[in-house]
Amino acid sequence: MRISVVGTGYVGLVSGTCLAETGVSVVCVDIDEAKIERLKKGEIPIYEPGLAELVEKNVLKNRLFFNTSLEESLKDADAVFIAVGTPPNEDGSADLSYVLNVAREIGQSISTYMVIVTKSTVPVGTNNKVKQVIMEELAKRGVNAEFDVASNPEFLKEGDAVKDFLSPDRIVIGVETERAKKVMERLYHAFILNQTPLLFMDIASAEMTKYAANSMLATRISFMNDIANLCELVGANVEEVKRGIGADERIGMKFLNAGCGYGGSCFPKDVKALIKTGKDYGYEMKVLEAVEEVNATQKEVIFRKILQHYGNDIKGKHFAMWGLAFKPGTDDMREAASLKMIELLINAGATLTVYDPVAMDEAKRRIGNKVEYAGNMYDALKDADALIIVTEWQEFKIPKFTFIEKALKEKIIFDGRNIYNPEMLEEFGYKYYGIGRETK
Repeated sequence: MRISVVGTGYVGLVSGTCLAETGVSVVCVDIDEAKIERLKKGEIPIYEPGLAELVEKNVLKNRLFFNTSLEESLKDADAVFIAVGTPPNEDGSADLSYVLNVAREIGQSISTYMVIVTKSTVPVGTNNKVKQVIMEELAKRGVNAEFDVASNPEFLKEGDAVKDFLSPDRIVIGVETERAKKVMERLYHAFILNQTPLLFMDIASAEMTKYAANSMLATRISFMNDIANLCELVGANVEEVKRGIGADERIGMKFLNAGCGYGGSCFPKDVKALIKTGKDYGYEMKVLEAVEEVNATQKEVIFRKILQHYGNDIKGKHFAMWGLAFKPGTDDMREAASLKMIELLINAGATLTVYDPVAMDEAKRRIGNKVEYAGNMYDALKDADALIIVTEWQEFKIPKFTFIEKALKEKIIFDGRNIYNPEMLEEFGYKYYGIGRETK
């Protein structure tokens, strides 16, 4: 089977590479010539564990190709995946211009039947727009090429995307015709053999499923952060509360960690887009509006603890910050809590030295010389008044505390991810601030 994947960003590159791994012949297409040339050389534009090795393997096996010409890539293709970005507009809606531009070019190129699959995260009704654009372009050409549209949303976690794609808990596919369904069943044949559930449904439901899934996860995070803030006021421990409610099989333990807010390319954007969809249809998404509000406030929670500790005056203070990416396993800093925290600290007159295992280049691109950059986690501590932890990278979880106390001016840690045991640090003589756990 042969497919094209348009867009070599996070979703497109992971999806195309993993489908090639199952035996499908895949052409990944992008208009960025320099990016395509780098990919042909094996240079991966994103950090995702295991992806570089998989790209190299499938290129060598002649199952994965890269091209700048969409028209050329569509020759003999059974399906084409649209996997371009849908960044948020100012009103929170998804910008569909890239998706519809690809649809327009598809309509200008196809002459035989194929399935046009939307992989990008798009609001309900987008596939109807894709279909209309393609039909308009075919009419301009006077070509009567048959095609179907389908929705196949992705559910990838950054840092675990390769594993998530190759071992999914379900595959959601929205189709309108039996013919399109058969094409998608052929495409995902390897997953059917592994007994992965293929959940076929109407297209609108598939489009909604993506937004609903991410919004539900975001809701769990904001709910626990709200509970954590209340725990501090009443003297409860959010970690114990998490254990207590997570043991309920109806709730479970996932996405119950209190912290300094969610970020990334999906949750913030998708929550906003679903709120905007509700407004477009005259419906107020009250729960999600609260989820967004709680998350925005939570990104300031560590800053407020810092101000409180120093009597609302941190001018001239210098802090070490461990973690810049919005989560471990990625260099993605979109909507990261670190960005808000850095902004607040600098505006209050403080200075910072920062370190992240993989996001340093991305940080330099985003914030330039507003902070100092350390070569390793311990160098970041030199002459710092306190340590701030923003991302729960594994190497931060069991550090050499003797190194920390020698480098810091005072033994103070502000932990935005609750990775340390408060009692242990108090025994070591540290002043420790977590989230949702009473500080003595």
